[in-house]
Amino acid sequence: MTHPSAPAPALPDDRSTASADDRSAVTGRRRIAFAVHSGPGTLPAVATLLRSLALTNPGVCEDFVVLHPGLPDASFDALRRLHPRLVTRRADSRLDVLRLEGYDTVVALSPTSVVLGDLGELLRMRHGVGAVPQVLPDGEGGERRAVRTDGLLVVQRADVDDTVVARLDGGSEAGSVLGGVLQPLDARYDFPARRLYDDMPVPAEVAVLRFPGPSDEPGHAPAAGARRRFEQDDEEFRAAYCALPGTGHPELLAHLAPPLLQARPSLGLARTVAEVYRGQGRYDEAVDVLAPVVGDRLDAPRCQETLGVCLMALSRYEEAEARLLLAAASPDTAPRAFAQLARLAWLCGRDTDAHAYARAGLEADPTDAGCHDWYLRTRTEDQRREPGAEHGPVREREPVAAGEQLAHVALFAEGRENAGDKVLPEAVRLCFGTDTGPRAWYRQPVHRLVDEAALDELNARRGVIVGGGGLFLPDTSPNANSHWQWNIPDRVLARLTVPLAVFAVGYNVFDGQLYRRSRFAESLRTLVERSEFFGLRNHGSIERVRELLPAGLRDRVRYQPCPTTVARHLVPGWTDPVVRDDTVLVNCAYDRAGLRFGHDYGGFLAHMATALRGLRDRTGVRYAAHMPADERFVHDLRREHGISLPVEQLYDMTNDGVRDLFRRSRLVIGMRGHAGMIPFGCGTPVLSLVSHPKLAYFLSDIGREEWGLSVHDRDLGARLLERATAVLDDHPAAVAEVLDAQKLLWETTRSNLDDLRETFGPI
Repeated sequence: MTHPSAPAPALPDDRSTASADDRSAVTGRRRIAFAVHSGPGTLPAVATLLRSLALTNPGVCEDFVVLHPGLPDASFDALRRLHPRLVTRRADSRLDVLRLEGYDTVVALSPTSVVLGDLGELLRMRHGVGAVPQVLPDGEGGERRAVRTDGLLVVQRADVDDTVVARLDGGSEAGSVLGGVLQPLDARYDFPARRLYDDMPVPAEVAVLRFPGPSDEPGHAPAAGARRRFEQDDEEFRAAYCALPGTGHPELLAHLAPPLLQARPSLGLARTVAEVYRGQGRYDEAVDVLAPVVGDRLDAPRCQETLGVCLMALSRYEEAEARLLLAAASPDTAPRAFAQLARLAWLCGRDTDAHAYARAGLEADPTDAGCHDWYLRTRTEDQRREPGAEHGPVREREPVAAGEQLAHVALFAEGRENAGDKVLPEAVRLCFGTDTGPRAWYRQPVHRLVDEAALDELNARRGVIVGGGGLFLPDTSPNANSHWQWNIPDRVLARLTVPLAVFAVGYNVFDGQLYRRSRFAESLRTLVERSEFFGLRNHGSIERVRELLPAGLRDRVRYQPCPTTVARHLVPGWTDPVVRDDTVLVNCAYDRAGLRFGHDYGGFLAHMATALRGLRDRTGVRYAAHMPADERFVHDLRREHGISLPVEQLYDMTNDGVRDLFRRSRLVIGMRGHAGMIPFGCGTPVLSLVSHPKLAYFLSDIGREEWGLSVHDRDLGARLLERATAVLDDHPAAVAEVLDAQKLLWETTRSNLDDLRETFGPI
């Protein structure tokens, strides 16, 4: 069933709509909604509530569900102008919020409430039903504590059954209404305005102010004033939201800012809208918004930079270069602009220009990391071999003739980049022979534009292997030529004359990630038609890609496991360890953290602290950082929970060093795909922290779903410790399970390689 918050799929010609790839059922990603029950008389109050929620919690944009007794759909048009994720459902009573399907957490509000403060604590709640116990008359001159069903409720759907609903409907006393399910909230989250008699001011700590009666009652002027500040017309509300300091939520900004920009054109607002569109992959709209406003102005370097980056994503490279040069004229933006110029020149195969741009950026700011990385990447072989410089690849033998080489199109990580992206390309080449170096292979970086010169180089080889890795992804290095990571126009791909194999590629889109699939679907169809072999690394990717193909091409998509998962069978001279280090390795990932964790990062960190404390009582625990950004976990864990972990910096190791570290460990607990697949391929037990569908897809392929735990699991700490302890308690059995699960992957890989020999010759 489609999740109710998922936008409708984009039509091929619809430039304003992106589609969400929502697979929350795979990763356990928590679905959250705000909800109200409203009749026609309270819809204006709901509009005020919506404005207050956005203006006091600008970074929050969850579904806002309006339950109603059967109002015409047009009744909600005013609310839709205020919020991009408005959902309407027919319901008999307010208590239907307790039965709201499709969500894990529901924050139910009174339609006559206004939000005055941060609701983050409510969104982080994971157990029971949160409510503010109220003191009510008992009808006999006394008082009783109860839960008001018309007040604020934070409902965890997993904890609510018919008994709980019946008790709440009966208005039982707070002590017995929910038994152990009740989670008492501070009064500031459901503060009745009637308490503020005699014009008492609203306490500063109040987060939700509820008006049980009219908001203009005598003696309640401060409360009425607190509400009145959110009684704005649409333009006032949009202006107020877009003027808030800091960063608003991208979906809210994309919804509210464009109408305001039409009414009140300004350079700053145009850049805000363009940056939002850029983050959503709507690069053409970003250009349309920004280009007319910025022109050739030299006093708007940040706008020129944004415009240049968006033009680059549209593969309009000459225009992008002109804009970035304008941005580079300003000292404030020069380093970033020169880094982008270096990337652009490299994409277009102009290494000398890329190196010069990177050097200019370092002259502007010698500490700029982006320029430093591009400066090193674009050195010539002679520069690489200068005294003190890092050595390039060692070439012990001269390359064979071009016609005897295979071309490898892949992401070739360098420097301190993701260790998994260094191990993977070599693993792919090991499938085709033990010589994985430049003698036997011509390397074509996947992000570089395949122009006429690059096409000639590919056609000069005896075949082209594309893969592996999650290359079916629209946003790492966006281009308009294919809308996935290989930057090749369809017309160029059609002129590739040598055999082509897509090998162990993955569909790498996150839960709920917004992107446009029409261009990708077109280039995907061309790619499948042109390929002699089309193998994806998990069945989840196979299903997702087949959805985008015409029926006649779907059967050409086949299963080819990631070769890192069978490293024991590929690496020459491999031996399994007789004795392993008494060590558990842990890895976490932080790219696109909002898509990984949502509102649950604090809880995830606390759960990991619980599990790691338990593990350290019986074994050594070390942290395996695949890239420098991964080390955030170590810093946060130490700051928030006082736990320090020694760090293994995999990004500074050789591929053999990475495999040896994993091979000697007793268990690897990882969030990155290759923090699971590489150690598995080395014969080491793994437990996956699932924040991306690809981890669940891999575990499903090997029939070991129980080796994965969602980062959103309410009992993650205890469950992770239990499963890790079970692995350590009977480690030989755990290793045997890994080796047994690996057999099918190796058999599949060998069978596919047999088929590839018929096309590519001896491999």
